[in-house]
Amino acid sequence: MKRQILYSPLSAKATKIMLLGAGELGKEVIIEAMRLGFFTIAVDRYEGAPGQQVAHRSYTGSLKDAAFLRSLIEKEKPDYIVPEIEAINLDMLFDLEKEGFNIIPNAKATYTAMQRERIRELIVKTGVPVSEYYYASSLKELKAACKKAGFPCWVKAIQDSSGAGSSKVKSPLDIEKAYERAQVHARGSAEKLIVEKNIDFDLEVTELVVRYFVNGSPRFAGEAGSLKTSFCHPVGQYQTRGGDYHSSWQLAEISETAEKKVYEIAKKVTDALGGPGVFGCELFVKGDMVWANECSARPHDTGMVTFASHQLGFSEAGLHVRAITGLPIPTVKRLGFDVVPILTPAASHVILAPSEGFDPGYNRLSEVMNEPGVSVLLFGKNEAHLNRRMGVVLATDPDVQKAKEKAEKAAHKIEMCTRQNPKWQKQDSLEKHIFQNKK
Repeated sequence: MKRQILYSPLSAKATKIMLLGAGELGKEVIIEAMRLGFFTIAVDRYEGAPGQQVAHRSYTGSLKDAAFLRSLIEKEKPDYIVPEIEAINLDMLFDLEKEGFNIIPNAKATYTAMQRERIRELIVKTGVPVSEYYYASSLKELKAACKKAGFPCWVKAIQDSSGAGSSKVKSPLDIEKAYERAQVHARGSAEKLIVEKNIDFDLEVTELVVRYFVNGSPRFAGEAGSLKTSFCHPVGQYQTRGGDYHSSWQLAEISETAEKKVYEIAKKVTDALGGPGVFGCELFVKGDMVWANECSARPHDTGMVTFASHQLGFSEAGLHVRAITGLPIPTVKRLGFDVVPILTPAASHVILAPSEGFDPGYNRLSEVMNEPGVSVLLFGKNEAHLNRRMGVVLATDPDVQKAKEKAEKAAHKIEMCTRQNPKWQKQDSLEKHIFQNKK
């Protein structure tokens, strides 16, 4: 049956949602869950993570520690366990699912999407187009793989996030540097690398796919039920520093033919992953041609633009909560697909730390927030690292190009300081910027 009843989050009958990883995306999922009356639990590796600051209850410890995870899950007995980061003991997720705990979207999808070889091979099995690719487990193999792929090509750590272990290799002279970057900076594992042939695409898009049970939420994700797939309008985006989200916007400037292919490809990939929730599929678009790249089994950082473009409660975070808990998701028909409507075109642009240190401060907020259509979200992180994502600017405008301009210019007006670096500074990254580079 559809979910019709929710009890107070402080009652004995409360429905519990536990997030494993409580960063900025987890924080928004928690806020949306709390708006609907769910009891929220945030678990992260460090005290005071963004999601921990707003959840009903929080825990701190290594999510790779099986004993730690089992202890708190058996104590809390959450109705939904929602992984939000890569650094999790995946074997424990499989064990918990077998015992009847509800892993979102399911343990296998989480296991697959968190590692590049597994997700690439799953995508290939669906028959959708992908870039030419090779694997390498040593510097010697990497040199051979890059030669096969041709230059430029992309070298990526097999398990990573935010592009920390990724590099664009423009010539053979860049290979050793790319190998070193992957080994040192990957947020996961660089025991193996994937080398991808460069696609000269027009635009990279994120397709936020929403999978949910039309008859409500089963007792657990693996239980039989009728899953429906709906889509958000494609999100345009660009990445910097090897693959780290920097700006996104909705609506993406692609043809209707390409848009249909985006929906078709994303559905095939997410059907193969299975389970309910929001998935973030990354695709390359050139004219009417579309290639699949990767897919996350959870909301996507580029999808933060939906905090401005969608109705309250229907951002990617709100859709994730609705999808996993059996609440309805109304859609409209577009090009023959069920699509979540938007309120307005919008854009997002990250606020990056220009220096290191604790107790970060933010300046010129009044000037930035006095611009019509501009909002600022600060994540509440108490430690800054160079180029760490500390917040995001959101901007709306009937013209998506103007929304992009508002967001970019506003983000670059904001200044930051820390206890160790008290001088006010702006972020200085201008890679791929549209409007700052015109000065």
